[in-house]
Amino acid sequence: MKNTAATANMGRDNLAKLREFASKNAIVLVLLGLIVMIGIVRSSFLNPENLVNILRISSVRAVIALGVGGILITRGTDLSAGRTVGLAAVIAASLAQRPDYASKLFKDLPLLPLALPVLAALGVGLLVGLLNGSIVAFLKVPPFIATLGMMVIIYGAVSLYVDRPPMGAQPLGGLREDFTNIGTGDTFTIPNLILIAGFVTVFIYVVLNKTTFGKNIYAIGGNPEAAVVSGVSVWKNTVLVYAIGGTLYGLAGALLSARTGGATNNYGQMYELDAIAACVIGGVSTSGGIGTVGGMITGVLIFEVLNNGLVVLGVSAYWQQIVKGIIIVAAVAIDIQKYVRKR
Repeated sequence: MKNTAATANMGRDNLAKLREFASKNAIVLVLLGLIVMIGIVRSSFLNPENLVNILRISSVRAVIALGVGGILITRGTDLSAGRTVGLAAVIAASLAQRPDYASKLFKDLPLLPLALPVLAALGVGLLVGLLNGSIVAFLKVPPFIATLGMMVIIYGAVSLYVDRPPMGAQPLGGLREDFTNIGTGDTFTIPNLILIAGFVTVFIYVVLNKTTFGKNIYAIGGNPEAAVVSGVSVWKNTVLVYAIGGTLYGLAGALLSARTGGATNNYGQMYELDAIAACVIGGVSTSGGIGTVGGMITGVLIFEVLNNGLVVLGVSAYWQQIVKGIIIVAAVAIDIQKYVRKR
């Protein structure tokens, strides 16, 4: 009898541990499950080249999601993220065109140092982030409205930037090879985009988990009033988190133009919604104060695996949008229910 009872207790303990493991790693298990299921139906999906391609495409979106994720943790949002990516892509592309390219935007612009187009993209992203953060922190405009207005402003500005009357906004091409190599080349057989995204991921992980600033934004998202009482400067940290987000969007824009070899005024469209959705899928709470870097990256990978898998399976692009929308609504509903239960 004692042996039977001990065995039963051991079984319950193991089951409890299994449930705890599944709960803590649910998002990773979902990702692995998707990969396995799609791979069973279409073995070509598991081709190493296809998997590397998924990681390469995910890299730019991961950089954007890491910028949006920090803002979401503070109970904010950034609807201008996608358009900022597009603005940065156009700025970088216009400064990285070959001197001999016939349709060059700036006809007399000489060959610039390679770092300059990238730094310009980072700079314009930082500027947009500072503007967003200042509007939210000082003017007390709700983040949704502030960044919605900025999204519209940026689209108008980037369209004017590439406007060539009477032809209208024109795409930019003819980018120099050393610039496009950033987005298409490899370093020690590893795609540059994956290496850059990996570096940014580690950097943001350290910022969120090992710095006072990281602790502050979690505190602001968890309870702004308590954060103020604890001596946290809400306005300063709010401006900084938007500035970091904007800088990451700028980097993503430069990487996107390098990967595609050009840019248009429509680059980055809807990227902010994909980034927000990926963060929510990855466990970043819409109520603020909760979220991990690992979750953000996993959320991005889930969406990219899903997109690639549905293409491999021959699913219509329209159905792909429907599936993505259902997943987003379900993830937010589950998140809100968890918040309601805690109350």
